[in-house]
Amino acid sequence: MAQVIAEVSRTFNEFLLLPNRTRTDCSPATVDLRTPLVRHLAGERSAIELGSPFTSAIMQAVSTPDLAIALARNGGLSFLHHNQSVQDQAAAVRQVKNFKAGFVTSDTNVRPDDTLSHLVSVMRRTGHSTAAVTHDGTATGRLLGLVTSRDFHPQRHDLDGPVAGRMTAIAELPHAEADTTLSEANARLWDQRLDCLPVLGTDGHLQYLVFRSDYADNKRFPNQAVDAEKRLRVGAGVNTHDYQERVPALLEAGADALCFDSSDGYSDWQAQALSWVKKHYPEIPVGGGNVVDGEAFTFLAEAGADFVKVGVGGGSICITRDQKGIGRGQASAVLDVAAARDAFCERTGEYVPICSDGGLVHDYHVALALAMGADFVMMGRYFARFDQAAGAKLPTRDGFVKEYWGEGSNRARNWQRYGQGGQGLIFEEGVDGYVPYAGDLNEGLATTIAKLKTTMVSCGSVTLPEFQSTARLTLVSDQSFQESHANVTLRDTPATIA
Repeated sequence: MAQVIAEVSRTFNEFLLLPNRTRTDCSPATVDLRTPLVRHLAGERSAIELGSPFTSAIMQAVSTPDLAIALARNGGLSFLHHNQSVQDQAAAVRQVKNFKAGFVTSDTNVRPDDTLSHLVSVMRRTGHSTAAVTHDGTATGRLLGLVTSRDFHPQRHDLDGPVAGRMTAIAELPHAEADTTLSEANARLWDQRLDCLPVLGTDGHLQYLVFRSDYADNKRFPNQAVDAEKRLRVGAGVNTHDYQERVPALLEAGADALCFDSSDGYSDWQAQALSWVKKHYPEIPVGGGNVVDGEAFTFLAEAGADFVKVGVGGGSICITRDQKGIGRGQASAVLDVAAARDAFCERTGEYVPICSDGGLVHDYHVALALAMGADFVMMGRYFARFDQAAGAKLPTRDGFVKEYWGEGSNRARNWQRYGQGGQGLIFEEGVDGYVPYAGDLNEGLATTIAKLKTTMVSCGSVTLPEFQSTARLTLVSDQSFQESHANVTLRDTPATIA
């Protein structure tokens, strides 16, 4: 007969953290959110660390190159989805790797014989006041000069005249070579009192522009996830069907980490795929999942997984539990897998990080997942709300929303992820819907990080390992859960303060 697990399957909503003593050295400013991404020897640092414990889900509706750039600048990591051609996914990886913080690819470009009238229309379209003048009018043409809105006035100059008559020629223009670092470029901007410094490559072709106005913006992101060449890090999802073709293309494009993406990772197919990657490309970290218990974690860790994703059926757009009756409450899954992770480390001397994927409805659930032993979290709905995600922003009577659809929905039809037999979805394991629009990722994630840090301070912790080792959790009853919420009628409009 079937084995019945005695423990009740529990969610994050069923737990609260107890406050610990807050020391005088414990404040949001001293909290360090660094966390390991990949397998490493116990007591040593991981080859790849995240500055903040956030990754974005391997989903069409979530992980775009723009979101990957924004998240990496905030210390996290995106895994670009694999439900697209190998070529398109590799191109998305290159787009992220080619981004250089502070180094801007010019989007306002003209030829020297273009009219000033044309220049005005280009500036209006892009909203920028500095234009690169190149021999062919492209962002990578041979730079001939720069022209700004201060170099001419529509009422004083003939707008039918050529741009060349008002531009500052390259011979008079300070510029930098392609190997210039951002620190060096910023130093020149200030030392030489420049507003813009062009960066040129071979034969004087324009590569980037560095603006003084971006200096403060770059200072906003001190914990960016970057590789040894100071390029932003990016991950990529792969499946167990075409990985032998997909993996080498993603590595050539520059992916920093891979992750096998499956609704149920406890399978021989995933173990075989992990073993193949480790045999042919041992230098690339590759994660596995998803699992919900310690036995499955150990299976994938022994197959070579460098991290393991935890969670089946807990995502906001996932209906796997409804359709197939498999899964586990996310809190129970994380606690069980974390115990197996620690036992594996004790037995082998290797620490394999785990990722809590799904079931994170509220910001404080992130803190609970980390306290329970997750090294980082993966979120879909959370990131789908932001400007940088793929879904369209739509107006409704109650405000704006963003489109959000699951990989198991008929819209995505990611049959490779679900293994229903054949090359297609027989039934849906995800839905297609909307989430409330939340604006810019940088602002939204900053708020979530602030909440996480203050929670850790209340628990007397300044690092995630300390948080995990000292956190105290309590189960909550339905009545205590209700007590956690506001119980007054809320104002519709802000109060007037005299």
